[in-house]
Amino acid sequence: MMTTLVISIVVSLAVGGAIGYILRKMLSSIKVKNSENEARMLLTDAERQASSIKKEALIEAKDEIYNMRQAAEKEIREKRSELQKMENRLLQREGILEERFIKLDQREKQVGFLEKENARLQNELSETLRKERLKLEAIAGLSSAEAKTLLMKRLEEEARHDSAKLLREIEIQTKEEAEKKAREIISLAIQRIASDHVAETTVSVVAIPNEEMKGRIIGREGRNIKAFENLTGINLIIDDTPEAVVLSSFDPVRREIARVTLENLITNGRIHPARIEQMYEKASNYINDQIKQRGEQATFDSGVAGLNSELVKVLGRLYFRTSYGQNVIQHSIETANIAGIMAAELGINQKKTRRAGLLHDIGKAIDHEVEGPHAIIGADLAKRLGESSDIIHAIEAHHNDKEPQTVMAVLVQAADAISGARPGARRETLESYIKKLETIEKIAQEFKGVEKAFAMQAGREIRVMVQPDVIDDVQAAMIARDLAKKIEEELEYPGQIRVTVIRETRAVEYAK
Repeated sequence: MMTTLVISIVVSLAVGGAIGYILRKMLSSIKVKNSENEARMLLTDAERQASSIKKEALIEAKDEIYNMRQAAEKEIREKRSELQKMENRLLQREGILEERFIKLDQREKQVGFLEKENARLQNELSETLRKERLKLEAIAGLSSAEAKTLLMKRLEEEARHDSAKLLREIEIQTKEEAEKKAREIISLAIQRIASDHVAETTVSVVAIPNEEMKGRIIGREGRNIKAFENLTGINLIIDDTPEAVVLSSFDPVRREIARVTLENLITNGRIHPARIEQMYEKASNYINDQIKQRGEQATFDSGVAGLNSELVKVLGRLYFRTSYGQNVIQHSIETANIAGIMAAELGINQKKTRRAGLLHDIGKAIDHEVEGPHAIIGADLAKRLGESSDIIHAIEAHHNDKEPQTVMAVLVQAADAISGARPGARRETLESYIKKLETIEKIAQEFKGVEKAFAMQAGREIRVMVQPDVIDDVQAAMIARDLAKKIEEELEYPGQIRVTVIRETRAVEYAK
């Protein structure tokens, strides 16, 4: 019984082991198949990803090739454009050279003609000499040597006459061709310059909101209008003109500062002497900024770059200066453009010529402060601010204060004359009138203790502000008398000029 049980157990264990072995084999086979499937799937995914990466790389490579091709084509187009420009320049130069060859050919033909003519004359001379020798030998009393001398003298005179006549014809022809070419260049420059004709006046009209504002501008017992006129140096005219007042002064800078001051006062509404001083200071700063902007705009309009900042400011002051009624900064821009066009036609440095043309009248901005011709003053200023020697020479020579030594100086001189001589450019009357008023103010400034001097009422009054700590009341009266006498001696004018000397004392304290 026991043996049977043991056998059963052994058999069961054997069967169980066999079954376990079979199960393990089956599981192992399943795992292998799964692993193979996973491997195949991974391999498929890897192939798919590799294909995708390959396609992306191929696309990127194509894009890069396309971009490189585009860049290469662009570079080729630029090179072709440059080559085309160079080809055009070469064609132009070829045309110029061809013209020169034609002229040289003409000269050669002319020289050949002259040589043939000379040979003909020599032949005629030989024949004439032979005939004259025969005649002279037949004349009694003349030796062969004397006859030869006489004949040579006659022939020499005839040859000199013919040569002089031919040279004269060539000289006339050359002069006519040069004048024709010069007229073409100048007419081309004038045609390409279009500028506005300016008309300077001596008054500015300021609009006011209502008639009540006129009373506020005048102030109690006229204190506001007096303070305004004494501070700005202009004449404020308040008449029956509806809703308007008039500012009168020959100095456009002074008049413009006064106009801006008055407009600010009207806008603000509070008008009293202290406020007038504040607004005047503000307007002065504003106009100084405008002067700088005008100078910068002039350099832009004329195509001139790299000017010294001080030169730009001085140039901007020319906007408020006129020469025989012509705005000087506009005249300077015209001169720069005309000179630049002519320089381009003649093949000289166009940028430098424009620069010299723009700066040629720079001395007019400060000629009331410095003695001497404005051309020399401008040249000294340009030299002090670092301009080159050829530009300085063009400035100082544009009115023949110095003899022009360069083509640039001659072109600036010609462009200056063209701009000033065009129809409507200048008016002699206004310039002489302004000169008279400037002279009146200059005479007043020569007296010791004078702080400011303003010519007003169209030159019929000179208002002089003196320093109260230097000049007392008695000296003020003496200045008025001496100034009136000096004006009588040095100026010619119709009617009479009123001389007003103002001595003002102020006491200022601050409440703290």
